[in-house]
Amino acid sequence: MTPLDYVPVLITFAIIGGFAYFALAATHILGPKKYDPIKQDTYECGVDYVGDSRQRFSVKFYLVAVLFVIFDLEVVFMYPWAVNFKELGFYGLGAMSIFLVILTVGLLYEWKKGALEWE
Repeated sequence: MTPLDYVPVLITFAIIGGFAYFALAATHILGPKKYDPIKQDTYECGVDYVGDSRQRFSVKFYLVAVLFVIFDLEVVFMYPWAVNFKELGFYGLGAMSIFLVILTVGLLYEWKKGALEWE
């Protein structure tokens, strides 16, 4: 590829960047200039808010999120394996079995340590 082949890509990036800059500048120029404390207040679906919006969350919520990501990635790895199962043969079956055993051992370890208990 020659450097001239990249010119359309650079033009596209320039157009996108120009549009983004124009949109930000237009909202800054045309937007309201008056500060309104009511608009800066916390809004919870029309319900009066209770307490501060900057409360600390329990670590358990993060644990649930991390476990979700781990097992969601498991599905991401299993889908291509299931699609190509015939071509992979016993090697693919063995590799996926090892992968599932490792995840199962990790899950059992977390369960044994009590990390999955919501107290």
